[in-house]
Amino acid sequence: MHEKTLKLLDFDAVRAKVAAGTLSGEAARRIAEDLPRWNPAEAAELKTLTAAVTARIAEGAEKREHLPDIGSLLTKLDVSGSCLEIDEAFAVGLFVERGETLLRWLLAGEDEEGPLRKAGAAAPSCAEVAQAVFRVLDKEGKLRDLPELQEIHRRIRKLLREVETLIAGYALNEDTRRILQSTVPSQRDGRIVLAVKANFRGRIKGIVHEASATGQTLFVEPIEVVEKNNDILIEQRRLDAVILRILREMTAEIAEHRQKLQEFHEVIIFLETIRGRARYSFETKGCFADTGTITLKQARHPLLGPQAVPIDFALLGDTRTVIITGPNTGGKTASLKTVGLFALMNQFGLAVPAEEGTALPIFDGVYGDIGDEQSLTQALSTFSAHMTNIAGIAEASTENSLVLLDELGSGTDPEEGSAIGLAILDYLIEKNVCLIVTTHQGTLKHYGYTRGKVENASVDFDLRTLSPTYRIILGLPGESRAVDIAARNGLPQEILAQARSYLDKERSDVSALIAELKQKQKELALADRTRKEAEYHLREAQRKADLKELRLKQKEAELKAGGLGNLRRFLDESRKTLENLVREVREGELTREKTRKVKAFLQDLEDAAALQEADFEKEADQLQEEARRLDEGALPQMKNLRPGAEVLVGAAKRPGIALRPDKKDAWIVEIGSLRMSFPEKDIFPRTSSSAPQKPDIFSDLVSASPARFEISLRGLRLAEALEALQRQLDAAVLSGLQEFSVVHGKGDGILQRGVHEFLKAQPQVADYYFSRPELGGFGRTEVVLK
Repeated sequence: MHEKTLKLLDFDAVRAKVAAGTLSGEAARRIAEDLPRWNPAEAAELKTLTAAVTARIAEGAEKREHLPDIGSLLTKLDVSGSCLEIDEAFAVGLFVERGETLLRWLLAGEDEEGPLRKAGAAAPSCAEVAQAVFRVLDKEGKLRDLPELQEIHRRIRKLLREVETLIAGYALNEDTRRILQSTVPSQRDGRIVLAVKANFRGRIKGIVHEASATGQTLFVEPIEVVEKNNDILIEQRRLDAVILRILREMTAEIAEHRQKLQEFHEVIIFLETIRGRARYSFETKGCFADTGTITLKQARHPLLGPQAVPIDFALLGDTRTVIITGPNTGGKTASLKTVGLFALMNQFGLAVPAEEGTALPIFDGVYGDIGDEQSLTQALSTFSAHMTNIAGIAEASTENSLVLLDELGSGTDPEEGSAIGLAILDYLIEKNVCLIVTTHQGTLKHYGYTRGKVENASVDFDLRTLSPTYRIILGLPGESRAVDIAARNGLPQEILAQARSYLDKERSDVSALIAELKQKQKELALADRTRKEAEYHLREAQRKADLKELRLKQKEAELKAGGLGNLRRFLDESRKTLENLVREVREGELTREKTRKVKAFLQDLEDAAALQEADFEKEADQLQEEARRLDEGALPQMKNLRPGAEVLVGAAKRPGIALRPDKKDAWIVEIGSLRMSFPEKDIFPRTSSSAPQKPDIFSDLVSASPARFEISLRGLRLAEALEALQRQLDAAVLSGLQEFSVVHGKGDGILQRGVHEFLKAQPQVADYYFSRPELGGFGRTEVVLK
């Protein structure tokens, strides 16, 4: 049944394409004879290997070299005293060298526990075999000029020169040249001869070896050349004997490693079959299916090429059976074949031409009854052929099998065909097989509504163009549209009109029900699309609001950093001036002029501080006004404010103590060591539920670095990273920055654990946690300060 299904689903054609992508005749033949894996572990391993090699091919560093066939030569090596021919030995050497190149390419950068590493580990080193071959042969497959051959070659060349000199004498002699048919010497049976005109036969003494087809030319070996030719033949026989001895010795050396060579050959041919699968997967731009319930996303039949219409198909929930109905030429059979072929390809270790998210289970068998298999020689009608196939399927299938039945119940009386079809469905559903059926039988269309784990589906039909769209609609049965299809194919109008009149008399309300269901399905699809669009707009509005809030926080941080910078410069300049005044006072007696300078300095200091305070209040008011528009969860305003009350002030809700009323509707609030004026509308009561925050501390910060919203520790050693994190914490506390991110990467987890242990020990840290996946996940930590 398996072999029959492979042909029905065109698996043979796909397998032939895979075989054509290999670089070895032996690997191609193995693929042509190979079958899908029915064992889940074997199927998963094969797919994992193919996926790994496909990834290597995508990197673009593949070196494609033909692997010679040496399987028969390995058998020859088992025979004691055998001798490999030069071309056979060259094939063995090339196979070893190119096999080693293939292994190096596949294993480059592979982890020790990687699938390719495990597969390649079974290949022993055969470097001794390649060395034995190429010590005798060069890279072109020619015999090297070895020392034991050089003397013989020298003698042969000397004899040839002597023969050429003798022969040339005939061509140079005026009397003998005219009797030659050609001045260029020839060879007959390895001996050098002259082409002499037949009518001058007796003019040159020697041995006639052959005559031309016309009899006009005789090939004569001059008598003075005979001995030289004999010497050449003797030396040639000596050369052949030495070469044979060298080849026998080389063959014997190779045979010593024949066990390793056989193991190496087996691994390389297996890996080449994997590379053939990977090459096909890469060229078809497919994806490797996940393991799970049948889910095809934009699946394209691999043999239809650009004409293939992508389909979506899935078994939803606990569904085990799908009944597909709809018009002829609508794509029912093509969809059926696509599902079956994808299952076979998946278990053959191939990627399937579909989008990511496609999933397929591992079946213990794929069985199909597709098409018309009537046979005159076997006295099988269409119906009989269907029943014979289905009988075999019913016996062989299990709950882990995929069964595909095309046009169930056809080929006989519709009423009896429907009854048999229902009984077949009952039997196979009882066995809990995974079942996909196509049919035109009306009774079977209703079956999906009466049984659990059964789903109706249909191929869509465009009523405007009277043509199929090849789109599968799950949950709805389809109409056959036979009359519309007949009209599209040119059936006369009078016949069509008569057919429609018969339908109007006999048709039940089923077609109207199906049409209404289709309309409802379209309305639901439209409502779902509208809902998704509304969700998208809401998410976009939320994103913009979050972005605006982030920008306000950044602006606030910039203002704080600028204020701290100005304060540091102000303190530096004031300190220098004060130090100069103190030095002048100490160096001489106290005079009125020196006293005046000190008072003037103190007055300037007070004026500068007031000016800085006014500028800061102005910028803070602007920032608070912007933040108030985004602050939906604002705290209630302070009522009955009195000196000494603990309060929260500003947009950042900094904790402070109210000291005294200031100008109109404002209070002086002490924040740490700084006193500032705030409008009453920006002062809020501080309760136990209010989030505690670290008071701002302003001091001499000449060497401090500004706080950042994100600090990257990647590339640093742990000690350096923790030092940088400590500086960031100090700067964040001083600048009032409550939240920031630490990018530490994933790696081996050393930096990640070190950062978390450090944060856990810091009293100013309120919380820390990993970022959302889209922001970095486990490679980034969000820190919240008290």
